Amino acid sequence: MTTIATAWLTQHAQGRAQRHADRVARRERFYGTFIDEASTLYTDALTHDRIDPSKFVRIYATVGKLRLFATADVVSKADAVVKEISDIYYLPNRDFSQHEIAPETELKTLRAFSEACRNELVG
Repeated sequence: MTTIATAWLTQHAQGRAQRHADRVARRERFYGTFIDEASTLYTDALTHDRIDPSKFVRIYATVGKLRLFATADVVSKADAVVKEISDIYYLPNRDFSQHEIAPETELKTLRAFSEACRNELVG
């Protein structure tokens, strides 16, 4: 009886650990997808002066998926990134012909999102 109980407890613990690892991997995938989408839109916003709503479909869908399982902090940071990107469209276009690189201050919103994701995954 002890052997059966030990085997069941071991399998139960392994199953729980696997489900946890699967949840973490899913979060990492969605966080990475969001970062990819935000980076693409950020670059587009720097070089265009009109918002094309169709370009936001994928990032809105990703934020919607994040709302299913991410913490409120991560979701609020994602919302802030989307808002900042949409605001950048109304600024003058950047001229990258002089090898101008975006100042570090312009990347803080995405950095805040990444840090919130890391805190959630580690914590």
